[in-house]
Amino acid sequence: MASHCFFLFVCFLRSFSGNKELERSSRLVSNMVYTYSLFFFFFFFKYGNFIDNLRLFTKGGSGGMGYPRLGGEGGKGGDVWVVAHNKMTLKQLKDKYPQKRFVAGEGANSRVSALKGSKGKDCEIPVPVGISVTDENGKIIGELNKEKDRILVAEGGIGGKLLTNFLPLKGQRRVIHLDLKLIADVGLVGFPNAGKSSLLSKISHAKPAIADYAFTTLKPELGKIMYNDFKQISVADLPGLIEGAHMNKGMGHKFLKHIERTKQLLFVVDISGFQLSSQTRYRTAFETIILLTKELELYKEELQTKPALLAVNKMDLPDAQDKFQVLMNQLQSPKDFLHLFEKNMIPERTVEFQHIIPISAVTGEGIDELKTFIRKSLDEHANQENDACHKKQLLNLRISNTISYSEPPSNTAVTSPRMDIT
Repeated sequence: MASHCFFLFVCFLRSFSGNKELERSSRLVSNMVYTYSLFFFFFFFKYGNFIDNLRLFTKGGSGGMGYPRLGGEGGKGGDVWVVAHNKMTLKQLKDKYPQKRFVAGEGANSRVSALKGSKGKDCEIPVPVGISVTDENGKIIGELNKEKDRILVAEGGIGGKLLTNFLPLKGQRRVIHLDLKLIADVGLVGFPNAGKSSLLSKISHAKPAIADYAFTTLKPELGKIMYNDFKQISVADLPGLIEGAHMNKGMGHKFLKHIERTKQLLFVVDISGFQLSSQTRYRTAFETIILLTKELELYKEELQTKPALLAVNKMDLPDAQDKFQVLMNQLQSPKDFLHLFEKNMIPERTVEFQHIIPISAVTGEGIDELKTFIRKSLDEHANQENDACHKKQLLNLRISNTISYSEPPSNTAVTSPRMDIT
């Protein structure tokens, strides 16, 4: 459609070819339209193809008719299930089922040759791993966090029987929402143009879009860090956040939900600071860390409890070492510098980074150390979770043993004392 409009527009401008000034103006305008058209198609290709939520209509199958004369029961209607598959995306689901309607099969009617009708065919909706299923009111029906997880979303109606006067019941009708939250070990958090995409390309085999301007990343990118012992760690690069992201400012707000399921956060900041535009205030590296912390807190406080690392990027720039020393002094006692911020920008608690690593995603400085610290931090977190789980199991075992010892055996007879009457 856009290409046709562009073609007609150029033909219209060429009608003024007799006038040199109009011809020069038409050539300039056509070049501008062509440039904006290319930008539009690039934006649609990069951003429009990614889908992380979908609305579907589901309906369980109706039951089959009963057979009153012989007391036969109709078959139950089929059920609608949502099933997780590793190689599935919501984009593929939408393309394959553009109507977004899923109806299970009807139960078979009871008849002389088969008094018990067979059940209707179930309908399975293939979805990617990491899906949260909610109903029309926002109530969570269930979550699919691993391959072959399944959730019943619409139950089929029962077949006709004596209790229903041998008349079948209709299946359940339900509108559901599929909400994708990426499952990754590490989530990259930072302001636009901090170098997150460059870092992801350095530590993994991912090939995200990289350019020297803000908002290069238009959709989440996933990469995997490969270690010599074949250990793999998944990393998610999200579009950059800006001040007010929790209030739907910028593009990062749409993707904040994707870091909810990450095990660890990796803050990436530009050692030179950040300024979104000439109309906005310049922020130092320390200020960007505080503001990022505040945005995460306002979105969901639980995110601040996740283990966090800090990668200070662009250490190849002039005066980077001096700025890094200033940043380290500020991070050692951050509360001493919070008075410089407005009250609404100060978080309730500051993030305590397990490791702070100076890096350069361009030259590769500090990349190997960062990969080592990422794995070390994840291993420490996994060990802590295992210890906590082991302690909980021991506590439950002690409680169950205490209860069993305090209660008398159920087969023990209780006898009253014998009384001799003389």
